[in-house]
Amino acid sequence: MNMGSLPALTVGQAWGVLAVAIGFEVAGTTCMRLSEGFSRWLPSLLIFVFYAASFALNTLIIGRLGLSVVYAVWSGVGTVVTALIGILYFKEPATALKMASITLVVVGVFGLHAASRSAAA
Repeated sequence: MNMGSLPALTVGQAWGVLAVAIGFEVAGTTCMRLSEGFSRWLPSLLIFVFYAASFALNTLIIGRLGLSVVYAVWSGVGTVVTALIGILYFKEPATALKMASITLVVVGVFGLHAASRSAAA
């Protein structure tokens, strides 16, 4: 398939694609935990499927939103959501330092989003 023939995404559509890419990244990371060190075949396989989908979607939007914003938001939001899954689903400890660090990541992601909006205007 010729990737040059794909229609250009609007900024809003690119943010939507980024949200889906983040969902795939979080699913892949969660499958790492569920794979139990590659001893369970389905979660082990899904790690690669979900990450491939996430990277493919990121590749489609980097030109529209910019490398620094896409990667920082993708990794930041993915980190926060994955940490919350660890706390809520896998019953990992929610220490004060962990919660403060998650808050700082959220603040950074909002700052990057605001910076990309002001640069686009």
